Amino acid sequence: MTDSTHAGGPVVDTGYGPVRGSDDGIVKRWLGIRYAAAPVGELRWRAPQPPARQQEVVDATAAGPVCPQITDPRLPLDLGGRQGEDSLVLNVWAPSATEAGAGKPVMVWVHGGAYVLGSGSQPLYDGSVLAAEGDAVVVTLNYRLGPFGFMDLSRFNGQPGARGLRFDTNLGLRDVLLALGWVRDNIAAFGGDPQRVTLFGESAGGGIVTTLLASPVAEGLFSAAIAQSSPATSVYDAERSQAVADQFLERLGIPGDDIGRLADVPVPGILSAAKDVFDAVPTQTPGLLAFAPIVDGDVVPDYPVAAARAGRTHPVPLMIGTNEHEATVFRWMKSPLMPITPGALRSMFAAIAAEQPGLQLPTEAQITSAYAGLRPKAIGLGMARDIGFRMPTLWFAEGHSALAPVHLYRFDFTTPMLRLLRLGAAHATELPYVWGNLVAGPKDPTFKLGGLKHGRAVSQRVRRRWVNFAATGQPAGAAGEPVWRPYRREDRAALVIDKQDKTVADLDRDLHAAWGSQILNFR
Repeated sequence: MTDSTHAGGPVVDTGYGPVRGSDDGIVKRWLGIRYAAAPVGELRWRAPQPPARQQEVVDATAAGPVCPQITDPRLPLDLGGRQGEDSLVLNVWAPSATEAGAGKPVMVWVHGGAYVLGSGSQPLYDGSVLAAEGDAVVVTLNYRLGPFGFMDLSRFNGQPGARGLRFDTNLGLRDVLLALGWVRDNIAAFGGDPQRVTLFGESAGGGIVTTLLASPVAEGLFSAAIAQSSPATSVYDAERSQAVADQFLERLGIPGDDIGRLADVPVPGILSAAKDVFDAVPTQTPGLLAFAPIVDGDVVPDYPVAAARAGRTHPVPLMIGTNEHEATVFRWMKSPLMPITPGALRSMFAAIAAEQPGLQLPTEAQITSAYAGLRPKAIGLGMARDIGFRMPTLWFAEGHSALAPVHLYRFDFTTPMLRLLRLGAAHATELPYVWGNLVAGPKDPTFKLGGLKHGRAVSQRVRRRWVNFAATGQPAGAAGEPVWRPYRREDRAALVIDKQDKTVADLDRDLHAAWGSQILNFR
């Protein structure tokens, strides 16, 4: 496989045919490369299949389609492409001077969005800065979302009403796995090292990272992992996903004995039913997502945090962390996705206790001891942050650190505008710093009250550590910056990322004391 210039752009011959990208003198980019056949018709709810090989050079200079998805007016995302079911594509960036076989570290990104939103083509995830300044090959990918990617219909397999259709589980995860297989087989031709592949992602993407760390099927597909704000405990049993599927089918008016009709339902009808279910589930049961990975006994044999605690995750270096004020954006959006009010939190704990009678839940007094001196609303935000993100991260780090090096962080940097809006270092606010894409157009208010100079310095430090980790397994900073010690049970070291970074021992001491080591989550 070779990289050559063809009709003005670099051409790489992949296992599925040659693709032509573009080169602006700083980075080469190939956009919208197909890694799987279109998941349509009989393949709509099947594991992804390899695409047919193309003989002609395929244009890869524009983003491909993105998975059809629920829209939320409170979150107007620029997806970077039109919606369409034929969305299993990926994008590659490499420094312009990179030649085939250069063996540069590879970073494969899995986007977030509560398992229902987003794409690998969002302008926020443009890999130009990360690739060029980090001297790395960067890959972003699409995977199936919502009912297309995270709904279990497998119990209908073999039933007469299925009309010969088959339904596989954890389709979004299977998409990511196939994309990682594409990277293993093809990335050397783009200048990447298939033996140095770091899988990284944020929010739902971070959840996919921690889930695949516990998936036997993912063995050998990545050599390091970065999980940013992973909802690591939001992985449920098949029965729960099947109950969501029942609600979904009811809204479509499709009885289980006529499930074969699903193949013919237009996309808008599927998304309308999915939106109803997505909104209803966390309202009925605070803390629960409608669409998420499930323990299927195949791709996911066990709950990922339990697997980590039992020493059954892939022994690869891991960077993992959260943001200081994860929950504030959910309050700001008035989103039911996180239980923030006292009533919603009590309802969540009651539901967990009811379904797991043997679970020893911490008392309210134990938990609130970690938030002494905070106002009641701030306590709710802290509890939501910690049950949703921080404690699952700590539980996972504790287990995985017995197998491989773990580096724990907390991202605290914020801007005057975000402080004024009472958002602070909210969920996803670290993303522009990781990607080096700090200003998202003229409507971006983030730096309107200042902070851009500090922000650029933070971004440079973050990107250096992320890329160094991908290159060597060590998130080294520049000379004079704090040494980021590995997480060990003796001191639980963590890097706090702010205007000035610092390494802190036992940063989460109060949380450990309040929440304990018992995993709290819905099954």
